Amino acid sequence: METSGFDDDPPPEPRDGWLLVRIHVPELNVYKCLQFPADRLVWDVKQQVLASLPKELKESFNYGLFCPPSNGKAGKFLDEERRLGDYPFNGPVGYLELKYKRRVYKMLNLDERQLKALHTRANLRRFLECINGGHVEKIAKMCAKGLDPNFHCPESGETPLTVATGTKKPNKLLIALVNGGALLDYRTKDGATALHKAVERDSLEAVTTLLELGASPNYKDGRGLTPLYLSVTKKTDPKIAESLLHDHATLGTQDSQGWQEVHQACRHGLVHHLEHLLFYGADMDGRNASGNTPLHVCAVNNQEACARMLLFRGAQRGALNYANQTPYQVAVIAGNLELAEMIQNYKSDDIVPFRGPPKYNPKRRSGLGWAMGGGLGVGTIGPHSNMNRNSYAPPSPCPSEHMPYSSASSSLSEGSSGHRSHEDDISIVTENVTMTDVKPFGRVRILRLSSNTVKYSVKIVY
Repeated sequence: METSGFDDDPPPEPRDGWLLVRIHVPELNVYKCLQFPADRLVWDVKQQVLASLPKELKESFNYGLFCPPSNGKAGKFLDEERRLGDYPFNGPVGYLELKYKRRVYKMLNLDERQLKALHTRANLRRFLECINGGHVEKIAKMCAKGLDPNFHCPESGETPLTVATGTKKPNKLLIALVNGGALLDYRTKDGATALHKAVERDSLEAVTTLLELGASPNYKDGRGLTPLYLSVTKKTDPKIAESLLHDHATLGTQDSQGWQEVHQACRHGLVHHLEHLLFYGADMDGRNASGNTPLHVCAVNNQEACARMLLFRGAQRGALNYANQTPYQVAVIAGNLELAEMIQNYKSDDIVPFRGPPKYNPKRRSGLGWAMGGGLGVGTIGPHSNMNRNSYAPPSPCPSEHMPYSSASSSLSEGSSGHRSHEDDISIVTENVTMTDVKPFGRVRILRLSSNTVKYSVKIVY
């Protein structure tokens, strides 16, 4: 990336396949003229712009690249899930603004005084009360008057959208809020999107509604974790995880100890989550920061059902962690002798790989672009991924309760919480070196609907 102050220096010569963009940051009164590859994701472009600024912006995760109105077209925030080249510019040098995300008003003759009067503390508090009370019509009426539903509750730091995910019947509330200008990627004070909160609250209805409204399954929270990751660590309904995967959720997100979703599923003994993850291409031999594969995690936690699932689908029994230990040896050290015997005696003839590809939502763009686009901290599919082996599974040792498509959810890794567990006790005996690999941040997606639209590890260190 090349950076120069637009007002002081001439813009750099454009390269083939690169785009030259003049970016204005009104809050700092700064102009930047930067070059980006055309296939660079908007999320990554934003991160690079933020890194180039002379001063850090408070709550920078709620800033977005805004394309001002031109040629009769309304202004809009760029969809951070798309590539920069997907947006045509007028002329050789594009122009964008980096602005705090607010409602994009498409109404004419707006009265600024009236808008200001709408956004009093009392009105905003009443708006949140309407959400908690499920008063859809009142919410729609307030938004129709011009209220911006992108704000934070002063007590909890939550947004109207995240508050709605915690209600008993969130569907109509979420639709009314998005129709009223709520941005799907507007985050809480701690960096969580409405989709993260819906997963944490184990609300399949909220997750499904948000996905249908256009929310990205690959948003990252302040700790760099996706809704799919949380669906596993929070032990939510497996249908939530399956729904996210069906909508092209990216696999391979890691916490600060290198634990992926598949490691967490094995740690907690979530067989149905594990089956969905493997079916959609999770790396069954992926390693965490200590070199442990999911089978190692099963071995130390005595998760026989998950271990059997991994072996049935072809996981490597002889994989070595960074302490040169196989899953069999780890199981013996942990005192899980029956599991150790099962791992040692499992026959290759009993392996049944997935046949055919998994089913995805045809109306949604693939999330693999994030892994391929060089995203900052975006988990990628591991080198041993069984993506090419996926699809309808033959009978497995622990068959799913659901046919291959439905949905799923999650929570944060306890592996990064500092909690001391049995895994740590084993690690003292068996390993001298610990490796860490920190992977932050993620991306967002915006979709505005018309008012009549209804479709709307423990750090295992052995």
